[in-house]
Amino acid sequence: MKGMLQEYRADLHVHTVLSPCGSLDMSPARIISEAKQKHIDIMAITDHNSTRQCRVVMEMGRKAGIAVWGGAELNTREEVHCLAYFDEFEPLDELQKWLDRWLVKIKNNPDYFGDQVWVDEEENILGEEPWLLIAALDRSLDQCYEEVHRLGGVFVPAHIDRPGNSLSSQLGFVPPDIAADALEISPNVTLEMIEKYGWAKIKPLITGSDAHHPERLGMNMTRLRMQDTGIEEFKKALGGVDGREVVPEILKL
Repeated sequence: MKGMLQEYRADLHVHTVLSPCGSLDMSPARIISEAKQKHIDIMAITDHNSTRQCRVVMEMGRKAGIAVWGGAELNTREEVHCLAYFDEFEPLDELQKWLDRWLVKIKNNPDYFGDQVWVDEEENILGEEPWLLIAALDRSLDQCYEEVHRLGGVFVPAHIDRPGNSLSSQLGFVPPDIAADALEISPNVTLEMIEKYGWAKIKPLITGSDAHHPERLGMNMTRLRMQDTGIEEFKKALGGVDGREVVPEILKL
């Protein structure tokens, strides 16, 4: 039987050593350590166009009592960044095959863009991604949404207010009929902006730290009122089912 509703503090946008723009200090061990210190209950690993570091962080999170969702920050054909979330390994493996197929193949230059390695619990390198992960996928926004939903995940356009790689920058606005489960806002958003553009009337709003360095982890959080820390509960919270809710902390200030 399910328990009562509880409130969880979630950082829903976290990068690791695998992202070329991420610090090499963002190892699984360091991320979990920082999350425990900052009392983060739920964390989403969202490296650029790759899920390859997710499994290790998810497994370490379970041992540490932190719910870790896996996923990726997809870069669509329109150059719009979108977050995908899952809490099981099988759909993540399927998503990785899809990402490998559709990532535009541009050779990474580690000296210019940064290293793209994934590591184990002891920070031993398990592999290196040769293709530039911040390149675009040869898939549209709608096609990315359809694939994430086919696999049972949650799809969220990222930092919709930013001047680059966002719905606002690439399309000029947030379409009222956007195929998405929620919209991510950055720390720069104000209540006045949300009211002006009507974002909250389009989709539920979430936020995350977009941490590329350990000290940034947990600096932008979402409060989730749910029965447990699973993705299915998150879907219900986004729909406001039976008292569940999603509230970015910046909107509580």
